[in-house]
Amino acid sequence: MKPPAANRARVLLLFGGRSGEHPISCATAGSILEAIDRERFEPIPVGITRDGRWTLLPDSAEGLAIRDGHLPEVTSGGPEVLPPDAVGSREWRVVRTDGTIRPLGPVDVVFPLLHGPFGEDGAVQGLLELTDQRYVGSGVLASAVGMDKGYMKVVFEAHGIPVAPYTVITPAQWEAAPGAALARAAELGFPLFVKPCRAGSSLGVAKVRDIADLEHGIVQVVRHDPRVLVEKAVHGREVECAVLGSPPPAPPRASLPSEIVVTGGHEFYDFEAKYLDAAGAELRCPADLPRGVQEALQAMAVAAFQAIGAEGLARVDFFYDPAAPELTQLTVNEINTMPGFTPISQYPRMWQATGVEYTELVSELIDLALGRRVGLR
Repeated sequence: MKPPAANRARVLLLFGGRSGEHPISCATAGSILEAIDRERFEPIPVGITRDGRWTLLPDSAEGLAIRDGHLPEVTSGGPEVLPPDAVGSREWRVVRTDGTIRPLGPVDVVFPLLHGPFGEDGAVQGLLELTDQRYVGSGVLASAVGMDKGYMKVVFEAHGIPVAPYTVITPAQWEAAPGAALARAAELGFPLFVKPCRAGSSLGVAKVRDIADLEHGIVQVVRHDPRVLVEKAVHGREVECAVLGSPPPAPPRASLPSEIVVTGGHEFYDFEAKYLDAAGAELRCPADLPRGVQEALQAMAVAAFQAIGAEGLARVDFFYDPAAPELTQLTVNEINTMPGFTPISQYPRMWQATGVEYTELVSELIDLALGRRVGLR
């Protein structure tokens, strides 16, 4: 029997959203709904439709999994949800079908399980900050920097964290002088990767080998994001590390790393290999790395977390080239401030290999948010 709601912290799970990663966010929410410790927490699922409507959903993971190529989606139909409208209030509200408003009740903490723009990029975090709502994960600035791969690299370089050679093509540059933008990118040397600056799950990412491919890749990326990152391809094994915040003054801690070995005919770890093709990649956790490399990677993951001012959680992705000189073997690819939590996602798998089970991990993240002060920090 569930304990009375008054004895449990009320956790609003916010998922879906306007980005191309909408279905991955839904799958993440479904996994957490199944795993959350209901002795301690009362989950309140709130989905955001693709057109930005916040809607109250049943407390059920049914329909939120990726199965047989089906991608879950939040659709309208449930009652609309309104956040608090005053500083210090924790009272969320629901709009009835007749337009009248009823209380949803106080919410102790929001768990924004949103991936990509309009959620992982500081937008929702800023909305929650306006009324001092507690929430899981990074704040506005860290979320924005972590989302934009171009600015992320600027911050990493300033902190001495190695990144691949790159250039960013802005909308103004592409519209005013596409030839010059192509020439500048080509100077990095082929092969190149073309990516949306502000997207995840490898959406829109293409590997290109000549100018014609480069131009086509940029045109495709602009469909996802007008800011385009062009990056020199880095040779190496794809290795990841999960970082988990700790209550101050304790430092963040890093998990055992994992490795992604792309299989099934995929050239790189693209969206299909991640989520739709069960044979698209082999995930080795923990990764088989020399002890010194593992320790250096874990330290660099924590340094990347601290460089952008991340809070709560993040996953840091690396390339490891064992043939390179010792001090240049590791390159940081990117940091994700709200990594996936699906059953196949690396973040929870790495912590499980480190000794932190899924439910315990979710609880620790919520506890960190509950213990964090609101306002400027």
